[in-house]
Amino acid sequence: MSLLSTIGMSAANNLRQSLPALYLLCFLCFFSGIYSDDLQILLKLKSSLYNSNPDVFSSWDSTGNVCKFVGITCDSQGFVTEIELSKNKLSGFLPLDSICELQNLEKLSLGFNSLQGKITEDLRNCTKLKYLDLGNNVFNGPFPDITPLGDLQYLYLNSSGFSGTFPSKSLSNMSGLVRLSIGDNPFGPTPFPQEVVKLNKLNWLYLSNCSLEGKIPTGIGSLSELINFEIADNNLSGEIPAEIGNLKNLWQFELYNNNFTGKLPIGLRNLTKLEFFDASANNLEGDLMELKFLTNLVSLQLFANNFSGEIPSEFGEFKRLVNLSLYKNQLTGPIPEKIGSWAEFNFIDVSENFLTGPIPPDMCKMGKMKALLVLQNNLTGEIPASYANCPTLRRFRVSKNSLSGVVPAGIWGLPALNIIDIESNQLEGPITPDIENAKALGQIFAANNRLTGELPEEISGATSLISIDLSENHLSGRIPASLGDLKKLGTLHLQGNMFSDSIPKSLGSCSSLTDLNMANNLLSGKIPTSFGSLPSLNALNLSMNKLSGQIPETLGALRFSLVDLSYNRLSGRIPQSLSIAAYNGSLAGNPELCSVNINSFRRCSPDSGMSKDVRTLIICFAVGSAVLLFTLACFFHLKKKEKDQDHSLKEESWDVNSFHVLSFTEGEILDSIKQENIIGKGGSGNVYKVSLPNGKELAVKHIWNTNIKGRKKIRSTTPMLGKHTGRSKEFDAEVRTLSSIRHVNVVKLYCSITSEDSSLLVYEFLPNGSLWDRLHTGQKLKLDWETRYEIAVGAAKGLEYLHHGCNRPVIHRDVKSSNILLDEFLKPRIADFGLAKIVQANGGQDSTHVIAGTHGYIAPEYGYTYKVNEKSDVYSFGVVLMELVTGKRPIEPEFAENQDIVSWVYNNLKTRESILSLVDSNIPEGLKEETIKVLKIAVLCTARLPELRPTMRSVVQMLEEAEPCKLMGIIITKDGTSMKKEVADAKKLKPEF
Repeated sequence: MSLLSTIGMSAANNLRQSLPALYLLCFLCFFSGIYSDDLQILLKLKSSLYNSNPDVFSSWDSTGNVCKFVGITCDSQGFVTEIELSKNKLSGFLPLDSICELQNLEKLSLGFNSLQGKITEDLRNCTKLKYLDLGNNVFNGPFPDITPLGDLQYLYLNSSGFSGTFPSKSLSNMSGLVRLSIGDNPFGPTPFPQEVVKLNKLNWLYLSNCSLEGKIPTGIGSLSELINFEIADNNLSGEIPAEIGNLKNLWQFELYNNNFTGKLPIGLRNLTKLEFFDASANNLEGDLMELKFLTNLVSLQLFANNFSGEIPSEFGEFKRLVNLSLYKNQLTGPIPEKIGSWAEFNFIDVSENFLTGPIPPDMCKMGKMKALLVLQNNLTGEIPASYANCPTLRRFRVSKNSLSGVVPAGIWGLPALNIIDIESNQLEGPITPDIENAKALGQIFAANNRLTGELPEEISGATSLISIDLSENHLSGRIPASLGDLKKLGTLHLQGNMFSDSIPKSLGSCSSLTDLNMANNLLSGKIPTSFGSLPSLNALNLSMNKLSGQIPETLGALRFSLVDLSYNRLSGRIPQSLSIAAYNGSLAGNPELCSVNINSFRRCSPDSGMSKDVRTLIICFAVGSAVLLFTLACFFHLKKKEKDQDHSLKEESWDVNSFHVLSFTEGEILDSIKQENIIGKGGSGNVYKVSLPNGKELAVKHIWNTNIKGRKKIRSTTPMLGKHTGRSKEFDAEVRTLSSIRHVNVVKLYCSITSEDSSLLVYEFLPNGSLWDRLHTGQKLKLDWETRYEIAVGAAKGLEYLHHGCNRPVIHRDVKSSNILLDEFLKPRIADFGLAKIVQANGGQDSTHVIAGTHGYIAPEYGYTYKVNEKSDVYSFGVVLMELVTGKRPIEPEFAENQDIVSWVYNNLKTRESILSLVDSNIPEGLKEETIKVLKIAVLCTARLPELRPTMRSVVQMLEEAEPCKLMGIIITKDGTSMKKEVADAKKLKPEF
């Protein structure tokens, strides 16, 4: 063999040996290219989004393996097949043009975030998608045609702000669709999409609240795999088609709040797997017999229809039924005796029907029942004793029936009960001492019965009571003095009984009392003068008793909308404020009364009254003049002090009291107290910005006191403050409060610096100013809804700490948006405690003779009583929440005359449209439903009666539950009770104003 041949054969052998390595190299290069492409696409996605969860993108690094990125799944060849980033608090705009370049992408899950902008036509390029979840975001504009996505099996677009045309065209090519959820979007009015009935693999259909009109097509019966069918909150009409009976796998059927008519269709009995059925608030009629075969029902809601006939007795045998709401129909006959006795029954509401017979005894057999609502029927018999042993019961309402017998003793003392409503029956027996255990009891309605015995002293143990109506019974004995311990009591009706002896003076301690009626009893003695100290009292009826003595002059200070003291044994001079014709009938039947100017009464000697009036006028004039002169003197004195701003403070002797480790000196602070460094002025002093050499920035508040006598003259032109023995009350309050507080949402006080004539407070500096600046100045547009929400939660937590987290509760007294400061990340701090008061250890209210606070934020009771507690702060915070939602100031020219933001909001809580119109126009349309949740909390906080306002602890809980895109299902009973319902798909939380 020649040398050439040998060389050739050797080369060939070498080539054959190296081919596998070459193939491997090419293979690796190819997939390296794929890997590099996917990496760049994911990094672009990361750069387009913002998140408040630092763990989400921590692994998304340019040097990392994409298949190990959080939320990313790859196939065996390294291709990205899934992006799962739902519920990660993401915001920003989706780069769909690059996302859809992921050639093997089958799942894109981005639900429950705050993504915004429009969904572009680029989504059509994600042709291999099987799972698409863009639900519960804040997009806007129409949803594009995605007909090319024919492989889709799961499509979630619900609650994302999409408008325009309902995307039914895209559905025609998705024959493999298993789940379709596109409800809760503001689409235009649209007929029920016929394309849906062709999706015969569908098992989940959520089309609630998306402006559907017309009728349910009969073809719906072809969706035999359907387990969930929800079309509530639309404008659908006509009858429920009989073909619904073909959906034998149906687990949940929701069609409430539409305009359906006719009877429940024959064949509904076939839905034996149905657990949740809600057809409430329609115009349905006929009987309920078609439902007696649905033995797996857990919740049945048919309220506000026109159903008639009897409740099927078979309901009493349903082993899983826990919720039944049939109120406001025309049902007759008895409530099935065994109803609710098999499962952990939750509530029943069959009010406003024509039901007869007894109350079933065993609905709380398992000890879990929360509400028994059977009012306004024709029920008879006794209240079953079993309910006296139901510790979870919150609402017990059996009024306006024909019940008789003794009220079981334990009912009065149930620990969780909020309301006892037994009025207008023939019930007997006493109110027992058990009532001292009813710590949650807020309302007692027991009028028009045959209750007997004395009202027990132990009633003072029911400390949450705000309303008591025991009128028109046979109660007797003394009215217990312990009623004066009920500080939240607003209404007390005891008329039409046989109470005797004197009216307890202690009722003058019920500072929240607005309506007091003790008419038509056997009361004697004098009208307590303490009634004149009831600041909120505007209705007083003591008529038809045996009261004697004079009408207290103190009553003249009250502003009554109704007063009736007629037919007693009162004598003496009628107070001037009651000596008007409007009260003539209110004072009749008291022949010993006299008046200066009412002709129908015996005339009093005018001299004493006139001279007293003249003396009063002279005294008032003198005091007013003195106050005016003193105010002018203070004004000119302060003006003079403000001219002295530029001199050095270093000649004074200063004491530093530090509350944190300090990185600055006393001299650095004093050198910065100059006119050019002023960044704010308040009622108690100027605020300066201090920039230290180390780059740190501080805020210094300089407080002066105008009540110090004998101050020595100093050369400083800085306002002279109080001496150590006479510092201002604002200074002492702020130091005492802030020095002991450590909370992320309360401004940090580093130290106080005091001299013989000046007092300084050194705070952390908050660079983004106040919430007022952000909402009501040129920076307003930079505050999006998610940021507003986070500010609301943070500020609420700060106030919660003040009220509940300190050794003694701290009342701020001047909660407002300008006292909520924002750091570099727009996180809030509660500031300015110059008006704060630490509640006394005995829990008593603080009072003052001047109104401290800011107009528009002041709680109504503070304005006319000068008494303040934590609920006053809650009211002011409610105003702040209204500012966040509406973007309006507390006082605006556009409000009606004498109205503030609270009355303006209340006046617009009429229709869904008027409520939505309250929301700031700078908040995107798709987010307005979210803001209404916060507006609802604001309304609760600004209730006129303090006892009806939640605590700040409850406010924080409610705000956290109202987190944007955090949705839940609710069942609403007739009297407004909300019961959460655990369902597999998220529902919309509707405002219930």
